[in-house]
Amino acid sequence: MSILSKLYFHNEAEAFTYLENIIWKDGVVCPHCGVVGGKVYDLKGVRGSKSKKNPEGAIRHGLKKCGECRKQFTVKVGTVFEHGRIPLHKMLQAVYLMTSSKKGISSHQLHRVLEITYKSAWFLTHRIREAMRDGGLEMFGGEGAEVLADETYIGSKDEMRYKKRPTRGHSHKLRVVSLLDKRTGQTRSFYAPGAVKDEVAQIVRTNIAAESQLVTDESPLYKAVGKEYLSHTSVLHGAGQYMRDGKTTNDIEGYFSIFKRGMRGIYQHCREKHLHRYLAEFDFRYSNRAALEINDKVRSEKALQGIVGKRLTYATTGVGA
Repeated sequence: MSILSKLYFHNEAEAFTYLENIIWKDGVVCPHCGVVGGKVYDLKGVRGSKSKKNPEGAIRHGLKKCGECRKQFTVKVGTVFEHGRIPLHKMLQAVYLMTSSKKGISSHQLHRVLEITYKSAWFLTHRIREAMRDGGLEMFGGEGAEVLADETYIGSKDEMRYKKRPTRGHSHKLRVVSLLDKRTGQTRSFYAPGAVKDEVAQIVRTNIAAESQLVTDESPLYKAVGKEYLSHTSVLHGAGQYMRDGKTTNDIEGYFSIFKRGMRGIYQHCREKHLHRYLAEFDFRYSNRAALEINDKVRSEKALQGIVGKRLTYATTGVGA
């Protein structure tokens, strides 16, 4: 039986119960006053405002009232799903489809599968990417652990102007710098618009502990910052070398392969201002991949745990800017 046949993917009341068990596993938290485990009233059967389509008013599933501040809320308040007009059970389906698809799923495909507008599907995918975003608080490496660093190029800074012929070289492309912690298998990627040595060095310095072993290719971008680490191994790809002193950058090259196949084959076009969210999506899936014994169900639940404390409105996505 497919997991998509689960009741919480098709029933709104069950969807709220499922999400509450993930977000409030340690007790209900009022998003207004912050009280944890306080007296909460369950307002079952309460109906919303009336309309022509719903003359009796639609039932407001998951509605609760805090006994301390007396304000009403649902589990969506204070999350990226707040004020979402799409039924919650369809949002849960979208999270599962995005987290279980190795190279992602397009907004056009979601709008067909979920039977919602393309605009709604596009905004929903960006909300989910925001939930996947890693705060980047923990340093990679430490105590002699290997951390790989590499950069790649994707798309074009002028991507939406299809009539303009791109110039040769990499000057018109978007540079992505990625780090991979060999100990945990996690990745963290950044858009580096300046594509200069100091910018790349700052990314490495901010995210990798100094007692780590840095592994890169022969790019001069890492030469100076590599001296700040326990060791720095440069694999000479230009000379046909793919392993040096038992160290290789093959793992991060594999990540780039998945990332590029997804961006070119699934998403096809990405504006510069949205790239950081797409990077968060690919980082999340790779850092929670099956090779690390994380299955699709657990991966989707981890993504749902990331919705709390984040907010993304249609205007703040930068659409039309």
